[in-house]
Amino acid sequence: MLKIGHKNIEPGDIFKIVYKKEKITVSEEAFRKVSESFDFLKEFSKNKVIYGINTGFGPMAQYKISEKDQINLQYNLIRSHSAGAGELLSENCVRFTMLARLNTLLKGYSGVNTTVINLLKDFLNFEIYPNIYKHGGVGASGDLVQLSHLALTLIGEGKVRYKNKEYDTAYILKKFNLKPVEIKIREGLALINGTSVMTGISLSNIFCAEKLINISVLISSTINEIVISYDDHFSCELNKVKLHKGQEEIAKKMRNILSESKLIKERKNCLYNKKSESSFYFEERVQEYYSLRCVPQILGPVYDTTEYAKNILVNEINSVNDNPIIDKENNNVYHGGNFHGDYIALEADKLKIAITKLSMLAERQLNFLMNDKLNKILPPFVNLGTLGLNLGMQGAQFTAVSTVAENQTLSNPMYVHSIPNNNDNQDIVSMGTNAALLTQKIINNTFEVLAIEVITLVQAIDYLGYQNKISKKSRKLYDEIREIIPTFKKDSVLYPTIKKVTDHLKLFSN
Repeated sequence: MLKIGHKNIEPGDIFKIVYKKEKITVSEEAFRKVSESFDFLKEFSKNKVIYGINTGFGPMAQYKISEKDQINLQYNLIRSHSAGAGELLSENCVRFTMLARLNTLLKGYSGVNTTVINLLKDFLNFEIYPNIYKHGGVGASGDLVQLSHLALTLIGEGKVRYKNKEYDTAYILKKFNLKPVEIKIREGLALINGTSVMTGISLSNIFCAEKLINISVLISSTINEIVISYDDHFSCELNKVKLHKGQEEIAKKMRNILSESKLIKERKNCLYNKKSESSFYFEERVQEYYSLRCVPQILGPVYDTTEYAKNILVNEINSVNDNPIIDKENNNVYHGGNFHGDYIALEADKLKIAITKLSMLAERQLNFLMNDKLNKILPPFVNLGTLGLNLGMQGAQFTAVSTVAENQTLSNPMYVHSIPNNNDNQDIVSMGTNAALLTQKIINNTFEVLAIEVITLVQAIDYLGYQNKISKKSRKLYDEIREIIPTFKKDSVLYPTIKKVTDHLKLFSN
């Protein structure tokens, strides 16, 4: 069982809690901070004007709320803003979201009572997932609408999912002998006024992006093997002089994969030790196409972008993104805009541009494999059947190209697409949640493109008979794909296979 709240949560622990479903417990120190913050606010708020406690919300903050109506105000906020639409967030994204909200509340700057902490913890431990809709967040006063759907279930209303089935929240609370949170001062506002949904989706995107990078490096390395490429374009000596960490890391990954390959050539043994030929034309290719030779330079920025975004998001999940901030230590309540999602929005946009470029690299490599006039070693469309009668991977190439084209359109930034709303109170917004959702779509698309590429690649390996010459890691990938789809010569329906390989790559571990 993982203990949280006593220190900043690390990526490894986030992964364990979300993907491994590891149970959590909250540290006594964190409970103490939450309780002290609540007790402080209870006394401090007497006879003072504090936003969201005895005022209305947004542009209606000028309206005073009587003491007898202050609890109803919190319920009204949650219910009125439970106005989402569209598809539901995946259970993993909801799990990320709940962890993000819980972790920020544990900092002790939100003035909530401990029933909020306990129920969020229980939802995570019992794997209870509130129905949170994709549409609704502009990413400025936090994810107000989407977090309202989380808050709605915490007060015992709305719908949740448990074991892949949907239930009334009240039924699930009774099943597990749980009680709704108690609304005492500002629990409604504290639950919905933050960046937890866009942060949760973006953290999910980061873990998927890291997987895509590793798969792309492995596929790229294997293609370099089957064309019997030279070794210098991924060498340490060449890449270290460029002074970019990502490029060096990608080149290092390629060297690790290809160290045992029986196919990669050393340039010094193949070209540097030969006597100059009298012909004006070299039959042997001197350099590979960019999609093979420039993998470190292309995937390096993708790696760097992902790493930087990961740092920003880990900072965000460990930050206080509420408003106002309840500061017991300085005996004050500070009003401001920590709920604003610009940090997440910008990183989400950068990440979707980076992953789109990764998908473009995959499409170009796929085209290289498909086009016999380019690779000069494979039949057209890696067709292992009868040329003319059979079509090989021709149809799947259309799907890959179409999907990459969609990525290119979706990669346009949301960060600069602010639309004022809320009676112009929110006059400049981040659109961070939309940016994160578009990034998620691009990531899912890219898994599909890589699936088509890797199916084509293993067909190419079979045609060339290189199963026992490729590196150990390349062979592992080959074997895993061949367990899903055997070598084929005759044409067959490919869409179920593409789906199976896509699902496999999403779980891929190297």
